[in-house]
Amino acid sequence: MSGSAKGAWSVKQNLYLEEVENLLRQMTLPEKVALLSGKNNWATMPIERLNLSSIVVTDGPHGVRTGGQGSGRLVSKATAYPTGISMASTWNRELIRRVGIGLGEETRHLECQILLGPCVNIVRSPLGGRNFETYSEDPYLAGQIGIAYVKGLQSQGVGASVKHFAANNQEYERFRGNSVVDERTLREIYLPAFESIVKEGHPWTVMCSYNRVNGDYASENEILLRKILKEEWGFEGAVVSDWNAVHDIFRPIKAGLDLEMPGPARYFGENLVAAVNNWQLDEKIVDDAARRIIRLLFWTGVIGEADYPEGSGDTQEHRALAREVAAESMVLLKNENQILPLDRKSIKKLAVIGLNADQEVSGGGSSRVDPPYWVTPLQGLRDKLGEEMTVEFEPGYDNRVSPTIVPDECLTHLDGKTPGLETALYNNMDLSGEPTLVRIDSRIQHWWSGGGPEQGVIEPEAFSIRWRGKFTSPVSGDTRFFLSNTGTSRLWIDGELLLENAVSPAASSNLNWDEIEKGVNFNLEKDRQYDLQIEYESGKNNLLAFFNFAYLPSLNVEGDLLTRAVDLARQSDAAVVVVGFADMYESEGHDRPNMDLPGGQNALVKAVAEVNKNTVVVVNVGAPVAMPWVDFVDGILLSYYPGQEGGHALADILFGDVNPSGKLTVSYPKRLEDNPAFLHYPGWKDVQYGEGLFVGYRYYDTKDVPPAFPFGHGLSYTDFLYSEIAFPGEVFTGEDFKVSVMIENTGNVPGKEVVQLYVRDVQSKLIRPYKELKGFEKVLLDPGETTIVEFTLTPRDLSYYDPYQKAWVAEAGEFEVLIGASSRDIRLQGRFELKEAVN
Repeated sequence: MSGSAKGAWSVKQNLYLEEVENLLRQMTLPEKVALLSGKNNWATMPIERLNLSSIVVTDGPHGVRTGGQGSGRLVSKATAYPTGISMASTWNRELIRRVGIGLGEETRHLECQILLGPCVNIVRSPLGGRNFETYSEDPYLAGQIGIAYVKGLQSQGVGASVKHFAANNQEYERFRGNSVVDERTLREIYLPAFESIVKEGHPWTVMCSYNRVNGDYASENEILLRKILKEEWGFEGAVVSDWNAVHDIFRPIKAGLDLEMPGPARYFGENLVAAVNNWQLDEKIVDDAARRIIRLLFWTGVIGEADYPEGSGDTQEHRALAREVAAESMVLLKNENQILPLDRKSIKKLAVIGLNADQEVSGGGSSRVDPPYWVTPLQGLRDKLGEEMTVEFEPGYDNRVSPTIVPDECLTHLDGKTPGLETALYNNMDLSGEPTLVRIDSRIQHWWSGGGPEQGVIEPEAFSIRWRGKFTSPVSGDTRFFLSNTGTSRLWIDGELLLENAVSPAASSNLNWDEIEKGVNFNLEKDRQYDLQIEYESGKNNLLAFFNFAYLPSLNVEGDLLTRAVDLARQSDAAVVVVGFADMYESEGHDRPNMDLPGGQNALVKAVAEVNKNTVVVVNVGAPVAMPWVDFVDGILLSYYPGQEGGHALADILFGDVNPSGKLTVSYPKRLEDNPAFLHYPGWKDVQYGEGLFVGYRYYDTKDVPPAFPFGHGLSYTDFLYSEIAFPGEVFTGEDFKVSVMIENTGNVPGKEVVQLYVRDVQSKLIRPYKELKGFEKVLLDPGETTIVEFTLTPRDLSYYDPYQKAWVAEAGEFEVLIGASSRDIRLQGRFELKEAVN
């Protein structure tokens, strides 16, 4: 399914070839070099003499994140779509293309031209901190979802930035760790998603990762950037560094890096001008990089006559789409005794149990989105059920192992009414003299990186800030406040200095969270307003200056949480228990320590199930967790992180207004030790990818290790019959060929089924996984309806990468086609013969 690298770009993109060359010829060497570094954190350098404006970029993969005063961008709310793992769990290309369109509309509306996504790194370990942000353990599925996303996004004139290239599969030591991956594993597991997106989706940018790959930083890895991405795959867009991922003057640009971010330049800039003038660097290399940035200027409509829509912000259509994606992404893992959908007629009292049911929960890091509202599971159920039944809530557990940012609604001016804190910024590190700038900050959550708090106004590496206003407590009881920062910070409440946190400035990208966060307890009264003052001093040479003001508010519950929850369950007709991690526990910057649910949640599920047989568990996580209670309950629904409309979508699924159709994109192991990367994760300086090709189901199915739930698994409220598989008995060299199967909805309600096609090489010279996904289609069928699902297989789909021949090879001989509802639920299969080898 590889396609041709040549001719990959659209007619519209090719229209600008002459204009690009004309501009390039007019530019001086310093002007060309200026294009190769950012102006600030989020924009490229303008060239005023030639009327070339900046390209503005923004996070992130599942929503437009432009927040942060002083970013140089519009600050606005944006739709929080389900996270990447949720999007992929729909297995619905057309739906994700529509998400791309929606993201493109909001990106243009917020006057940005590049959205930093999608993230398509392979899920290697259940513990990866950014698993929620990416798509799958399978490269074919990740590539197909990524293609749809990129095509939708770029149809709106907004460039994608496919990330993180490459072998970036954990957060532990992500800035300097060395991913040691053999060539065949790279080619078959960690590169194909990027390859298919480049060749079929034609992204305008690719972002390289922080880590080293086989000894060289990704930002200066010539094999990856120039030889594979640009020369072999024919990528004509720009390669962008991850933020502060450049470590050298010469190696990155020679290897194929085109844009150093953020700005201003640390390694490129004047250094490259001097290198060319001193004959240390061929100007043709600079020309190639500058040419790619100029193309971006045309493709995004910053210059030229591209006719793109203006875009639109938070709309009812985007909200409806977010709800649709959330519902279609949820995976019904277990449904014994048809406990789901819940029967509205027989339930008079519904117990909703679990702190996460009444919390805004998602992943953390650069992909975090600030939506206009958030529908929790509890709110979604109450909105749906109205007055027809009693819905009561108990938290049941406290899973908060880390604080959350103090929210906007708690912070006001000194008048206690006007939203936001008075924020005074100083161009010094001791808050002396008059402030250089006074503005309003809605919350204190800042990651300034190299750009500083107000780009172009405040010195980015030597500044101080004072926030003043009122804090209104949402609860009564002991609340723990936290300051997490590099540099120095101080907290006063009602004039009392409660906390000071002095941390060395971050001279590198490696941070120890335990060393940069301090907390203090303070007893609060609900709805009382407290005087608040916070100060921050950056310290010199603070490469990653950041500051968060966070808290752990009291749950304000009398008595034992578990006892109260069990009592409610005993008195109710049904119980919905929502388990998972606290908000932003799964996050960029760190991996999870284990697969366990914190805060006594496993004991809670068992205790509730013992007193109420109508117990359904909703698992609200971004990656696999252990479920030791799986045999104690009849119903398990995986909601992942479903975005701002997740609560409504969950209610739709639980009560049967929507038939679940999500499928797992990662295998759920029974225990962490069963994961194939277990012996090699996390590594230290070198991360050995010793499991090789055997990632996810490729390992479980080849070694016959039973997972808790297999790749591709997901139940429905209806049933599907597979029949009449058809394909040729013989296939000749170089031929594409068709495989078809008949699917019938044999149940009583409409439903969607994901029909999955796997290929097995019966005998090969080099070891291969038992089977590999090579096709899928999602079909909607009414009760009794039948359809034919057809797939096209290519010679590449039968091939493995031979590192000795440096080529893709399909050996002559027998192959098997397997059609099923998951990697472990194969309904039909048959063999064919490849008559001649392909290479």
